[in-house]
Amino acid sequence: MNEISPGQGTNAPEFCIKAAGRVLMESGGRNWVPVIVKEIEQDQYEVIGNSFVYAIAQEVGLERVWCIVTDSSEKTFDLTRILTGELIPKLNLSTASRDEIQAALQYLIEKPNSELKGVKLAIATNRIDEASRQSWKNFEPITRLNCGITKGKKLDALKEVFYLTPQSEPEVVTSKVTPETNLNTLTVTELKDMAKKQGISGYKNKKKQELVALLTPA
Repeated sequence: MNEISPGQGTNAPEFCIKAAGRVLMESGGRNWVPVIVKEIEQDQYEVIGNSFVYAIAQEVGLERVWCIVTDSSEKTFDLTRILTGELIPKLNLSTASRDEIQAALQYLIEKPNSELKGVKLAIATNRIDEASRQSWKNFEPITRLNCGITKGKKLDALKEVFYLTPQSEPEVVTSKVTPETNLNTLTVTELKDMAKKQGISGYKNKKKQELVALLTPA
C-alpha cells in the first residue's frame, strides 16, 4: 500500500467506506475486486480505477491489495474510469444512432434536479436524430429545433454526455443533364433524393410532376 497513491480518489460517502471495510475484514480481508493502477515511476503506482476499493483498503489498514497494472496512456486512463463507473462516457453526437441519442437524453432527463426537466424525450430524440448534425461545430443548432432544449443550462447539460467531431460538408451532386424528359424517367424516391442533394427545400410532400417542375432549371 505504501507504493500506491490514491489518484483522484472516490466521492463515496464515508459511511459506505467504513461499512464496506467492516464487511471486508469480516470476510477475511482480501479485496477480491482489484484496484487498477498505473506505474508513475519505478515501484510507484497511482490508482486509476476502483478507487472505492482502494479507499476501503486504506480505511481498514490493509498492508497489501490485489492490483492490476495498466499502461500510462490517457486513453487507458479514461477507459478504465468509464469501465469502473467513475467517469461518464460521452457519445459523438455527429455520428450517434437514434437509440444512443435517446438513451443519453433519458439519462440526463431522469437525473435528480435535471436541467432538462420538462423536455419531451421522444420529441427531442426525433428532432436531434433527424437534424443535419454531422457538420455541427457546437450544440447551438439544437436550440433552433424547437425540442425544448434552449440556450443556457439546458444546452450546457448536453456536454456531459455528448461531444462533436464535425464532418466535412458532403459534396452536392448535380446531374449534368436534367431536362424534363429525363427527370420524368426517375422515380419519386430518386427525385426526392436529387432534391435533397441539391439542397432544395419543400420537396418531401410533393408529387412526381411537382418534383419534376421543382428540379427543372428555369
